[in-house]
Amino acid sequence: MTVERTSIDTLVVGAGQAGVAMSEHLSKLGVPHLVLERNRIAERWRTGRWDSLVANGPAWHDRFPSLEFDDLDPDAFAGKDRIADYFEAYASKFNAPIRTGVEVKKVVRNAGRPGFTVQTSEGVIEASRVVVATGPFQRPVIPPIAPDNERIDQIHSADYRNPEQLPEGAVLVVGAGSSGVQIADELQRAGKKVYLSVGPHDRPPRSYRNRDFCWWLGVLGEWDKEVATPGREHVTIAVSGARGGHTIDFRALAAQGITLVGLTKSFGDNVVAFESDLAVNLARGDENYLSLLNAADAYIAKNGLDLPEEPAARHVLPDPECVTHPILELDLAKAGVTSIVWATGYAVDYSWLNVEAFDANGKPKHQRGISIEPGIYFLGLPWLSRRGSSFIWGVWHDAKHIADHIVTQRKYHAYRDASQRQAEDCREERLGGPCADSLVRNVTAHAAPVPHAASQGVSA
Repeated sequence: MTVERTSIDTLVVGAGQAGVAMSEHLSKLGVPHLVLERNRIAERWRTGRWDSLVANGPAWHDRFPSLEFDDLDPDAFAGKDRIADYFEAYASKFNAPIRTGVEVKKVVRNAGRPGFTVQTSEGVIEASRVVVATGPFQRPVIPPIAPDNERIDQIHSADYRNPEQLPEGAVLVVGAGSSGVQIADELQRAGKKVYLSVGPHDRPPRSYRNRDFCWWLGVLGEWDKEVATPGREHVTIAVSGARGGHTIDFRALAAQGITLVGLTKSFGDNVVAFESDLAVNLARGDENYLSLLNAADAYIAKNGLDLPEEPAARHVLPDPECVTHPILELDLAKAGVTSIVWATGYAVDYSWLNVEAFDANGKPKHQRGISIEPGIYFLGLPWLSRRGSSFIWGVWHDAKHIADHIVTQRKYHAYRDASQRQAEDCREERLGGPCADSLVRNVTAHAAPVPHAASQGVSA
């Protein structure tokens, strides 16, 4: 469909999990809307991930409420292409008004009239409201410390696909969240020498006492936490669904053959320097891990649940040589490092959104996705309303809240006072029938009285 110039009540930008969820709720509530996606539905899952990626949560958890992964065991972890297919199928369930291959280039608030003017690659759209459902993974970030070294092949995890993609030689993986850990593990298993730079992190158990960590975070109320723990807002989470799912254990990775190093500090003269914080980072990750085990044990005891004990979960491997005698500098050439994978996260890009919805640092200002700029909404961001907001099931619930707000605003804007209602009725009837009579009576009743002829001195 070619968009030339049209009007719509609500425009949703992005057709990933957030955009699809938003469209479902708007459809159920009867809100006219259009979803624009510059590529395909759930494109990031198809082409913005490495080949072997699977969801970090089991199939029973990482889904929308009204559609299951009927071809998967509930405890299995769906592959990236299966997840993309899921969202396409879900959109088809309710015939979502999604237009693919259309890029939104600019959004500006209209001057002197309601709504927004939206410039797209296929024309102009006038929208009363705009929902920004582009998610948090918009622009891969490689930190400025990255070396200017043509002899080193450098890519972001967003561009990594498989071990065969990298040149011969050792690899430095920077970042020990879910992406960095899984990529480092895959590279080492493919026969490469791997150095893994580990910063501050949380590492929950994959499962404990026959329950996945997603279940534990649910019953313990962690998914619904509205505010991150101070100082831990940007701490990455190391968890994996790869190979059927397993708990990330950095000491086990070291025993497997991966060399752990601290936070990457700087590069110079083909030498990379690391912080001396590796042991501290591992210890704090252990604290996070054990705190969830303790909370789970307390919950089981308090509620009398019959779940088997798991003492092996508390077993800690001895610190490897790379922890007791950490590497603080590494000569890349001598170590044979020929490539670096930057698993260093993403930044958002709102350069196309020219509205008063951001703070001085360019961060959206909102309350549960409802922007300070009336008519602008944000969906799919981490901690939008709770810890679970950026997860598949969490974005669905956030979308419902925003859709309800949109319906309420539509009711306010639809209100007409008595005189407006009467004028609109008359316009519809073209001043014919009862409306015309009513209007005449109304004009007569409010007109000045005409003086009697006798009072003007005129004789009969």
